[in-house]
Amino acid sequence: MLTSKQRAFLRSLANEIDTILIVGKSGIGADIIKQADDALTAREIIKAKVLETAQISSKEAAEQIAEQTQSDVVQVIGSKFVLYRRNIKETKIILPKAPKK
Repeated sequence: MLTSKQRAFLRSLANEIDTILIVGKSGIGADIIKQADDALTAREIIKAKVLETAQISSKEAAEQIAEQTQSDVVQVIGSKFVLYRRNIKETKIILPKAPKK
């Protein structure tokens, strides 16, 4: 689970990256999940877009893909969304520390 500070940090990183995953009218299939999983392993953070012809909203798509790839939804704005999953073997993004309770 991401803190608001970590989420804000990831949102700032997402501004710089290109959209690499597109959900079209065929919806979310095994191929989309595989692409997202591979991209998250390689990059840790990805930006995706849901086309207008898709039968699913961007929020629903983000939640479905995040659930199936064990990632976190960073943000959903309009038709785009950002997902994050830490790569245990090769961490590329160092998140701000969560406050101790």
